[in-house]
Amino acid sequence: MNSILGLGKYLFAIPFAVFGVFHFMNADAMSGMAFGSPILVYISGAGLVAASVSMLIGKFDKLAAVLLAVLLLIFVFAIHLKSASAGDYSGLLKDVALAGAALMYAGTSAKDSSVIG
Repeated sequence: MNSILGLGKYLFAIPFAVFGVFHFMNADAMSGMAFGSPILVYISGAGLVAASVSMLIGKFDKLAAVLLAVLLLIFVFAIHLKSASAGDYSGLLKDVALAGAALMYAGTSAKDSSVIG
């Protein structure tokens, strides 16, 4: 059973790397959501990839998970509230849930407490 539970770290971290790569591949299309700036899309994509790598290798993973939660909550307030007012709550709820999961990961599964105790 522990081997199945151990997969959770990978099932959580790997999609963020994929999302980050998507940010690099579709920066121009996503820039409309990022206040018209492809630079912000590239920065958030780099943050997603960095958080994923950090969680996978276990170095600064607690800090990465907390910063990932902050990034996701920024997405909620800066991007998804506009679409939620039009009746589309799926992105908003997804990012809120993932932010909660990132904070749970930081509180229970993260190994490196060198920056955040």
